[in-house]
Amino acid sequence: MGDDVTDQRAHEVIEGLRGLAAAQSELGRVFARSMRMHGTDAVAIVEIINAEGRGQPLTPARLAERIGLTTGATSILLNRLEQAGHVVRTREHSDRRIVTLRSTPGIHAAATEFYEPLSRLLGATLGDYSPAELARTESIVSRIRSTMHTYISDLDPPDRSPAR
Repeated sequence: MGDDVTDQRAHEVIEGLRGLAAAQSELGRVFARSMRMHGTDAVAIVEIINAEGRGQPLTPARLAERIGLTTGATSILLNRLEQAGHVVRTREHSDRRIVTLRSTPGIHAAATEFYEPLSRLLGATLGDYSPAELARTESIVSRIRSTMHTYISDLDPPDRSPAR
């Protein structure tokens, strides 16, 4: 009976994570509508801002990987975001060929205004749990994410064919 209960709990956790992913996607769509921009543009903005927040700003190629576009399509997207005043491309690396993507203060403020209330609500929700419970949850989520990344890599290995 323990195995059936464990299997059912694992199923419920996976379903909960799927629901969380769906809610995250819907939140992105709502953000895009609130900014009157295409969903892919909003996803790109959020990726750029989040990378800046981690102290690891993105290059156009890395953004393309993160949002699942070709480098050509990403270039068109970045042109659109730059023209709208949401993104700037800088050359701050010692190798001047490397382009770094930065959000502008205006879009950063708009994203903060949109997401900050949710951040406060989530903080209050997580405040109901002990540090030990949060550490355990973080460990579980990290292992699930790692397992998913490994699975994706196994399904879609990097292209190792010679450049033409």
